[in-house]
Amino acid sequence: MAKFNTNIDLSQLSAQFQGLQGRHPGLWPLLPRVALLLGLVLGVLAVAYAVYWSGQLEELDMARQEEVTLKQQFTDKMRQAVNLEALRKQKEQVSQYVNLLEKQLPSKAEMDALLSDINQAGIGRGLQFELFKPGQVVVRDFYAELPIHIKLSGGYHDFGAFTSDVANLPRIVTLNDLQIVLPETRNSAGASAAPAGTLTMEAIAKTFRYLDPEEVAEQRRKEAAAKTKGAAK
Repeated sequence: MAKFNTNIDLSQLSAQFQGLQGRHPGLWPLLPRVALLLGLVLGVLAVAYAVYWSGQLEELDMARQEEVTLKQQFTDKMRQAVNLEALRKQKEQVSQYVNLLEKQLPSKAEMDALLSDINQAGIGRGLQFELFKPGQVVVRDFYAELPIHIKLSGGYHDFGAFTSDVANLPRIVTLNDLQIVLPETRNSAGASAAPAGTLTMEAIAKTFRYLDPEEVAEQRRKEAAAKTKGAAK
């Protein structure tokens, strides 16, 4: 059986790379010509990657990322489309609820009638108003808040009935900072001048009204002016 010699003579290989200077590459031995060809191919590939392929690969990566984003957006849109009818019903319910709340907020022209209703709620329970003083209107984004400082005298149970009547008014009215104390007024003999069982209640009644379109426009104008002034600083 024939045996092949697998030993490589390195001296013969290195000899092929000697004496190449000044000779035409076509006359070089086989191994230098192969090495030159591989070097040229690698150089061309490196230049092509740096000049052209690197940009193409970056665009491809960006396109892949955009594809993932578009797929997610498509999934979200499909989910919304499937639930579109339910979302429309929810929107209609919210609109009805908002309309109901707006009906509980008086307009600017109806505020006097509401103040009269609060006053009548106290008088109807036999309470005596010692103070009924509307405060400064506080304007919010879409509504205005009117605080009313009140002070009444009467019986404890009458106060409870009064607060219940206020809560049941067709318009929204809240009682805040409520305090019930014994009256401090005394006669010359040092005894209380108020009838037995009479108490004094102090509170801040807050009622709310929606803003007229002109007031909403004015409020937005002020907010825009404030933002512009803040940006200028």
